[in-house]
Amino acid sequence: MKYLHTMIRVSDLTKSLEFYCTHLGLREIKRKENKVGRFTLIFLSAPDDEKAQIELTYNWDKENYTEGRNFGHIAYVVDDINDLCHKLYKAGISINRPPHDGRMAFIRSPDNISIELLQKGSPLEPKEPWISMKNTGHW
Repeated sequence: MKYLHTMIRVSDLTKSLEFYCTHLGLREIKRKENKVGRFTLIFLSAPDDEKAQIELTYNWDKENYTEGRNFGHIAYVVDDINDLCHKLYKAGISINRPPHDGRMAFIRSPDNISIELLQKGSPLEPKEPWISMKNTGHW
């Protein structure tokens, strides 16, 4: 058995690609459009890790997606959690669980998918503004 990908339905393809690619740093590795089924599939991966993929599914006919708590989260290991959280925060992305401990943070995608960010290797030295920032919402 081999892990292939995680599928996430998205309501706004442009916003989702900006979030996952521009802000989070994933890259598009494959795209499929199905005119008969009226959907687009876009496969994303972290740089140098094409084996772990996210499949963004965009249905051309509008649907309202609700947050399902039965879906836990997507997790990525990052080189510098403080730096990435700073970039995301400056881009207007809420840090729901800041990296108080220099090790773990949680954010949400435009479709409310919870994403866990974990520091590669040992935790970084905790620093402001993350130490004082309160958790918001849930993850």
